[in-house]
Amino acid sequence: MKQQEELQRGLESRHITLMSLGAAIGVGLFLGSGKAIDLAGPSILIGYAVAGAVMFLIMRSLGEMAINNPVAGSFSRYAKDYLGPLAGYITGWNYWFLWIVTCMAEITAVGIYMDKWFPYKASEAISMSNVPTWIWSLAALIIMALVNLIAAKAYGEFEFWFALIKIVAIIALIIIGLGIIIFGFGNGGVATGISNLWNNGGFAPHGVKGILMSLQIVMFAFLGIEMIGVTAGEVKNPKKVLARAIDTVFWRILIFYIGALFVIMSIYPWDQIGTAGSPFVLTFEKIGLGQAAGIINFVVLTAALSSCNSGIFSTGRMLFNLAQQKQAPASLKKINRGGVPSVAILVSAFVLLIGVALNYLFPGSEVFTWITSISTFGAIWTWATIILSQMRFRKTLTKEQLKELKYKAPLYPFGSYLALAFLVLVIGVMAFFEDTRIALYVGPIWILLLVLFYYMNGHHKTNKKSSL
Repeated sequence: MKQQEELQRGLESRHITLMSLGAAIGVGLFLGSGKAIDLAGPSILIGYAVAGAVMFLIMRSLGEMAINNPVAGSFSRYAKDYLGPLAGYITGWNYWFLWIVTCMAEITAVGIYMDKWFPYKASEAISMSNVPTWIWSLAALIIMALVNLIAAKAYGEFEFWFALIKIVAIIALIIIGLGIIIFGFGNGGVATGISNLWNNGGFAPHGVKGILMSLQIVMFAFLGIEMIGVTAGEVKNPKKVLARAIDTVFWRILIFYIGALFVIMSIYPWDQIGTAGSPFVLTFEKIGLGQAAGIINFVVLTAALSSCNSGIFSTGRMLFNLAQQKQAPASLKKINRGGVPSVAILVSAFVLLIGVALNYLFPGSEVFTWITSISTFGAIWTWATIILSQMRFRKTLTKEQLKELKYKAPLYPFGSYLALAFLVLVIGVMAFFEDTRIALYVGPIWILLLVLFYYMNGHHKTNKKSSL
């Protein structure tokens, strides 16, 4: 535990709250919501509400363990302690892989967003005004890696402001949208009302099938909320801060997601959203804000940088935790003067260079769908592991210890079984679509490879005494 104690607890309550919001409010809302609306229509609001309720149960399960034992690595450590060394090994490396894949998409997105301001012309020589997108991606990766190497507090400050930009933009959208709906701002004083929610085919134009088909995208939107647990080893006063963050972030995310989509689908017919440009841009332009496109491009740029920042933080801590448990090279336990796992961060950043190269060599619109589906599979594994670990954790407690738990998962064990069943449903839905089905090939193969590496490297012998 000596190495663990060397991680500095530099993250404060405001950092954790904004980080958890920032991690979950990103491309899932700004980019993924358009496709979700196309699949389910206005009934996508039901999809987000149901998925949000399930995520609340999962986060409370994580909080029950994290507040009882706040450590870096969080659910990977809990999987090892309550499900066995192999489960901890798979969960830790799987979460690392999940964020590596996600960050590859985000750093590529940075290049795409910058290209809107500085269009690259391949026919001209590279210069300060003619920069290829992959260079912007590389620059973003380097900057975010350096931020993470300074100190946990530096990461927290950057993530605080990145998240704040996104949140302010969404709040502005909701307020302006309500003004259009109720008072007719930008619409000649004629209130639009909310009839678009049931016109054009009804509230659920594709029925229950449409809601089910959208679940993969909806669940991808919540990816990152579990980061609260990863920060447990570096939070000041973790028992108080983590409980508050978990309880508040769920409601805020639901308000932002459902509120923003409610406003957008009330103003514009759901079947036209995305066909005439970003609904965020259109809403701001409707009230006469001519620079709306530039403002929204800035917001989504910070959203991509925020996710990349969070990904490097998460992967570094997960490698550090795996090294502590002797499930990764010992060198990954090295802590720099800033109190952060520097070697683990550098290794993750180096692997992300592959993402820059791959997206340069193999550009294509399908890449985003592939990445989101693979990331969703990894997230579902993580969330399922959290639930199973918490259920096993409960069984290790005596009646007296159970009474002493100040923070408990609600509706136990019914809520836990309900959440697991919902995650299985999402996996089943992913099997029906060719684009998302790739995750059901890549994900299990990756898990099998991890099991193979676990036994080939002799981890089963090293961790034999730790297994339950």
